[in-house]
Amino acid sequence: MIDDTTQQPADVRPPSLNADERTTLLSFLDYLRQAVIGKVAGVSDEDARRPGVASGTSLLWLVRHLTVVELNWFEWAYRGLGAEPLETDEVPLDGATLAGEIAAYRAAIARSNAVAADAPDLDRPGARSLRPDDTEGPSLRWVLVHMIEETGRHAGHADILREQLDGAVGR
Repeated sequence: MIDDTTQQPADVRPPSLNADERTTLLSFLDYLRQAVIGKVAGVSDEDARRPGVASGTSLLWLVRHLTVVELNWFEWAYRGLGAEPLETDEVPLDGATLAGEIAAYRAAIARSNAVAADAPDLDRPGARSLRPDDTEGPSLRWVLVHMIEETGRHAGHADILREQLDGAVGR
């Protein structure tokens, strides 16, 4: 969301609710997902592709990475769909557009939320784990908490990259 007075991403507060655990976890995860999408709003494809740090991380890469992580944890690991997990760098970013990557991220979010809604409870172990040392898949609770951590960490990276690009600050 862009603040019309400053043309910078609006500073949106975390959700305020008293709800069951699943609703609370999904609300915070959705809040962070929207923070990432809001952080890239108004950025050109060229700027989104521009790495802001020596590792090569860009806003476009972050959105792609979060899309893959969503699909890997919710569908591949928890539901057991697919033969192999996806790789973040499997498809080069050369021809990627920010609009296309955001659309893919939104689609992955919808699929992940469907998996979370369909699970009978938060304790049931998933089909398998992305972590090679685990003998069973993590619970949906673990996946949700991990995705909050992962998305929050990368939302912070997006904050820094965006500020480096054009000085925009806020969530």
